[in-house]
Amino acid sequence: MCGRYVTVSKLKAIEKRFNVSTENPEQYQINTNVSAGQLAPVISNEDPKQLKFYQFGFTPSWAKKPSYVINARSEGDHNKEDDPNYHGAKGIINKPMFRQSIRSKRCLVIADAFVEGPKNEKLNKPYLVYRRDGERPFAFAGIWDEWVNKETGEILKSFAIITTVSNSVTQAIQHHRSPVILPADCEQLWLDPKLPLGEVTSLLEAFPSAELNAYPISANIKNPRNNGLELLEPKGERISKEHDYVIYNDLKLEGMGHTQARVRKQEREDDGQTSLF
Repeated sequence: MCGRYVTVSKLKAIEKRFNVSTENPEQYQINTNVSAGQLAPVISNEDPKQLKFYQFGFTPSWAKKPSYVINARSEGDHNKEDDPNYHGAKGIINKPMFRQSIRSKRCLVIADAFVEGPKNEKLNKPYLVYRRDGERPFAFAGIWDEWVNKETGEILKSFAIITTVSNSVTQAIQHHRSPVILPADCEQLWLDPKLPLGEVTSLLEAFPSAELNAYPISANIKNPRNNGLELLEPKGERISKEHDYVIYNDLKLEGMGHTQARVRKQEREDDGQTSLF
């Protein structure tokens, strides 16, 4: 599963990266601990040129009350053993909760990194997972829906992140799932309402593990009320050593968490002094 993730890019960087404008820019906040029930930035097929803010935690339109489902399994009821070598049917298309949204209500979930822990210890032993190439922000494959509170008339737009089998990085963390990260050249395909269903499900694959890395962080992140760059500081060595450079960050918190970083590259073996990916 992917229950926590990170959005620390500046709003202008997100707009430039995805070629969008922001409907309500005042809603955007840097968030090092995006959790269920919070508003988070997405780009939906409903309006692919606008960055909007939906609730993390999916509620289908027909539900009697909010359900806050954070993840949707690409395999649906298949692969209950979470075999990382599974290449069978994508049963999400048959799940009552998701079968309409996977066909017509897809979105890009904007992120800079995500948090996973071992299957048993969970967020008592969390790791920050990031892209080794420094490409961020990126997008998870998401689905969304609109639910109306019949008592108040309030409209709730919410989303879930689609997950798939574990790759070697999440396996090293001893986690059984991984979120679907979309390659940049597949993002617009994901939002295309005319994309055949078979091509939609073909995008639901694990991201190449060679392009990811991870390091342990503080268990303080398990409290959704906690936030701040200190949550992302490394508490140990990375899963895979990175021999080509070392990142040194000069971090400065301003107000609610605006980040300034100075990065210096050095050709020597990683000595573990990594911070903020």
